[in-house]
Amino acid sequence: MAPKKEDILEALKVVIDPDLKKDIVSLGFIKEMVIDGSSVSFDLELTTPACPLKAELEKGAREAALTVDGVENVKVNVTSSVRKAGPGGMTAPKIENLIPSVKNVIAVASGKGGVGKSTVSVNLALAMAAEGAKVGLLDLDIYGPSIPMMMGIQEKPKNVDNKMAPVENHGVRMMSLGFLVPNNEPLIWRGPMVMSAVEQLLKDVAWGDLDYLFIDLPPGTGDAQLSLTQKAHISGAVIVTTPQDVALLDATKGLAMFKKTNVEVFGIIENMSFYLCPNCGERSEIFSHGGARKASEKENVPFLGEIPINLNIREGGDNGSPIVISDPEGPVANRFREMAKALAARISIQSFQENEENKTAEAN
Repeated sequence: MAPKKEDILEALKVVIDPDLKKDIVSLGFIKEMVIDGSSVSFDLELTTPACPLKAELEKGAREAALTVDGVENVKVNVTSSVRKAGPGGMTAPKIENLIPSVKNVIAVASGKGGVGKSTVSVNLALAMAAEGAKVGLLDLDIYGPSIPMMMGIQEKPKNVDNKMAPVENHGVRMMSLGFLVPNNEPLIWRGPMVMSAVEQLLKDVAWGDLDYLFIDLPPGTGDAQLSLTQKAHISGAVIVTTPQDVALLDATKGLAMFKKTNVEVFGIIENMSFYLCPNCGERSEIFSHGGARKASEKENVPFLGEIPINLNIREGGDNGSPIVISDPEGPVANRFREMAKALAARISIQSFQENEENKTAEAN
């Protein structure tokens, strides 16, 4: 006798998403089930293509379905549909959202310059795109836009229907003020001009549908940061720092700014964390070590990981081939991929919690 759909769904309820704390049936992950004699196939639709638990959930679903009487073969097709995490505080719906086609905005910030924030932004965006997500990268580092060079882009954006079309490379759509200002020309702008530029780079760019938009912010806690929180629905922020005390002091100020504007901080990344000698393998902690982890514990935000000082990172940034592209299977690229997956998981959790809260509010 052929197995029944309801029996298979009941069996699949034993598979729990560890992040969302509910079974995959209740979460609506099971789609398009087809039963053909003793063979069963269905889609497992996850909340992000960068799900760090993808293999675990797929294996669990297959094994659970095989426990049903009459099922001998199971095909699980893993798909994804990225959910939109809502804004909070100053970015609540009463604030105009200039990029409604973008599901999730991730601000990458630092308290001071020179900590490798742009390098982290580029490689996180590329790592997320490599997982199959639709990704954009906005260079809002007004006074030092370096991402066009780091992404290996020399062409200028074209105008489409009175908007600028982002330039794409390595599977990431990108826009930068560096495209609009002559090379080597310094920007001497007051606050209102900075805020106007931020607004233009949001509303006048034809981003299209994006799962994630990474925004590389200028250092500090100034006009660009404030304008962004007022003009876009930010899902959360990532703080980049180096281990030494002065960098951490500034990083915590940036963290405090996001908390004051009710923007969730997804985590802290420690860049230039240590150096491994390529010849002897000796580890040197040039800028101290572990400060970002301590700061994350003190501020009660996640620690996303460490990035070492690595010659290939610097070379990749200079020649337009970031390390996630130039050495995709290497240990540093793997660190960026794990951080991207952790970010995707955080966003999925946030979206799920907001959806549950909305259901509760509607019920009451």
